Amino acid sequence: MNQPPSFGERDLRSALLRGLRGECPACGNAKLFGRFLKPVPQCPACGQDWTLHSADDLPAYLVVLILGHMLVPILVAVNLRYDLPMWLDMSLWPGLAVIFALLMIQPVKGMVIGFQWAKRMHGFGSGR
Repeated sequence: MNQPPSFGERDLRSALLRGLRGECPACGNAKLFGRFLKPVPQCPACGQDWTLHSADDLPAYLVVLILGHMLVPILVAVNLRYDLPMWLDMSLWPGLAVIFALLMIQPVKGMVIGFQWAKRMHGFGSGR
């Protein structure tokens, strides 16, 4: 059984990348999520307890922040260049926002959990 590092430095970059891919931030050998936004209680590969995480609303805030910075400039540029009908504007941009938010929320939550684990936050500091 591959064990995560319990003492010493934890690699933040690899924990973030593993979380982004939906893998266990500790070992990378198993899936982090059992359902869409529900992490597995414990990693089957390394035994890391994931019930300690406290991501709360941070992933949603980050997704809104990123989407706003992505979509608003595109929305403004498209509306300056083309005269879209109001019905298209009112359905296109909210629809794109919902689609991108659904695609982004799980990877962002995985990164938040990986960050918490790497920085030993919310109970991740003591061993496994």
